[in-house]
This record gives sequence, structure tokens and C-alpha cells, in this order.
Amino acid sequence: MDQDISMVIKVLVPLILQLVGVYYAVLMDPYMQERQRRLFFITLWLEASLVVQDLLSYHLTLAVNVPFRIFVSAYGYAVRPFILVLFLRLIDSGSDLTLPKVMVGVNAAVYFTAFFAPLAFTITEDNKFHRGPMGFMCHVLSFIFLIVLVQRSLKTFYHSKKTESVIPIVCCVLIITAAMADTIFAVDAIISYLTITSVSCAVFYYIWLHLQFVRAHENSLMAEQRIHIMMSQIQPHFLYNTLSTIQALCLIDPEKAADTVERFGTYLRQNIDSLSQPRLIPIETEIEHTKIYTDIEQLRFSHIAISYDIQDTGFTLPALTVQPLVENAIRHGVRIRRDGMISVVTRKGEGGHIIVIMDNGKGFDVEQAMNADDTHIGLRNVKERIEKMCGGTLTVDSTEGEGATITIRIPDARDLI
Repeated sequence: MDQDISMVIKVLVPLILQLVGVYYAVLMDPYMQERQRRLFFITLWLEASLVVQDLLSYHLTLAVNVPFRIFVSAYGYAVRPFILVLFLRLIDSGSDLTLPKVMVGVNAAVYFTAFFAPLAFTITEDNKFHRGPMGFMCHVLSFIFLIVLVQRSLKTFYHSKKTESVIPIVCCVLIITAAMADTIFAVDAIISYLTITSVSCAVFYYIWLHLQFVRAHENSLMAEQRIHIMMSQIQPHFLYNTLSTIQALCLIDPEKAADTVERFGTYLRQNIDSLSQPRLIPIETEIEHTKIYTDIEQLRFSHIAISYDIQDTGFTLPALTVQPLVENAIRHGVRIRRDGMISVVTRKGEGGHIIVIMDNGKGFDVEQAMNADDTHIGLRNVKERIEKMCGGTLTVDSTEGEGATITIRIPDARDLI
């Protein structure tokens, strides 16, 4: 008896710690929606009930209480497939699960017929368990749901990294293996292999889902940033000033006016394209976009000199990275200078690529600019995108009255693997 109690403690404590740990993590997870949180709570409570069910089944095999043992056994067979359906709902809320729900209901009904018919199983008066012709229905149904679960998981989160995608597949293999171990070896264990594996897989699955929720949240933020960037770039005053410049050129230089219209259209199109560009773009594309913008601005501010020294082109970066910084240099720095100058340099650096944007404008307070939520694109916005999308860095060195130097460092792609 003491040995049984010791074995229960050894097996039960780790399972309880896993369930409590995941319950607390789900409770505090900021990325989970309330519906997802409720579904996971239900799943964890059902997992806990299976642990209790195994304990009861083990002790009921030692004591003759046939009706209660039938109920406990039927409950276990009914709940296991239902947990998998809950996971299907959790990862794919838009899917039609009417058929799986019906199958779960039929499965439960089949096993509860054990009270009056040996269809799924029967327990004799001497407390012996005998499987009936439909006794493996739970196993077959669970296997089908596991395959569907893996397929839906990989389809729903197709952007997952390869290492992450292994998790649902491994969970599926572990559960099938545990079910086979319980069936083949028929060990009179206090807690079945399947229950232990099921609890552990709930932990693994939560970790995997959390990674997907975090990534989805980051993608949503990136989309919002791209919209903010485009709206910030196409400011009313820039549109008005450009159109006024084109109107004036129509009278004095129609050919130049037509060229400016074409450049302005390209500028607008590239800004709009950035909304649907979640990936990195070649530096040449970003420099081309920057040149189009500065060519238009130099029609109004002919006293500004802008130079490009593009020594390194073998890398990619987020769209609208260099151009907003050059725009800030013009609007908030050099246009007040008679000899305003901006230089854009790209060069190969140690372990990566370096972009330097330097101006001789009026300078600014770096800390204030980093935290500003102004009408222009904030430095913080560009800095965050560089850090999140390509693992780069952005540093600013500015002295009021003398100008500013912004340095962007993009690591080699191989350094990100």
C-alpha cells in the first residue's frame, strides 16, 4: 500500500505541476484572445479529469464496483477525442467542426452503451475488462483527429519556422506511441502512458501556439507601421507643394513638368506598394525611391546638395528606411541652410553592411527625436523596423547647430541563421 502511494506521488506531482504551470501561463498570456483562453482552460480541466479518471480506474480494478468502473472507463474513452477537437477549434476558429462534434458524440454514446450492451466493452461481475467489437473506436477516431490536427496546424501557421513546425508532428507521434504502449503492453499502471503523454503534449502545444500568437501580433504591428509610414509619407503639404511646382513648370518648362509628373507618380506608387511589402527589399530599390523623392524636393530647394556614394549593394533592408531619414534631414535640417548638404553612403563593414546619412542642418536633441510622435516619421519607428525585420541597428549622433549623422548597420544574412 505504501508503495502504491509513493508511486502515485512520483507520477502525479509532475503532471499537476505541468497542468498548473500551463494554466497560469495561459491566464497571464497577453497574446491570447479570450475565446482561445477559455478553450485552453477547458482543455486543461479535461486533461486533469483524465488524470483523476486513471487513478479511479486503477483503484477500481482492485475493488468490485462494476457500475462505477463502467462509468469511469466510458468517460475516459469519450473525453480523449473531444480534447483533440478543442485543439482544432483553438487553432482554426473559422473551420466547420460539425462533423467532428457529431463523431465525438457518437463515440461517447457507443462507449456508454457498456451499461447495458457489450458493444464497446464490458466488465464482468468478477471485475474483468473485455473489449467489444467497437472497443477501438476511440483509438481510430483519435488517430484521425490527430492527423487532421497536424494538417490544420501547419496550414494555419504556414509561416512557421521549420523547427517550430516539428512540435505538432512530434506530439502526434508521441500520443500514437503512448496509445499503442497502453494497448500492447497492457501494463497496470496507476496513470496510463496516454494520459501522461497527453498532459505533456498540452504543454508543448501551448508553447507552439504561443509562438504563433506572438508572431501574428508582431505581423499585425508591422502592418500598422506600414500604413502609418505611407500616411506619414504622403503629407498634404508635400502633395500641395509638388502639385504647385508642377503647375509652375507647365508654364515655363513643360517637358520638365511632364518628367516631374512621372517621377511623382512613381513615388506615390512605391509608397503604396510598401503596404503590401512585408519582406526586405534590395538597397538599390530603396536608394532609387530616395532619389526620386530628393529630385522632386530639389525643384523647390535648389540650394540643397544631395550626394550618393553607393559602394555596397549586396544586402536587403525594410522598405522606406533610407528615404524617410533623408526626408527628415531636408524638412527639419538642411533646408534652412544656404549651402545645405546631405550625403548617403553605403559601404561594407565588419560582419555586415553600413549606411550613413549625414547632413549639415540645424541638428536636434536625439532623445526627444527618438520619442517624438510627430507628423513626420519618427526615428524610433524606423529603428524598430530595422531591429525586428533584419536584426540591424540604428544610431544617431547630432549636435544642435551643426547637423546630424545617422548610422544603420545591417548584419550579413548568414549571421541571422
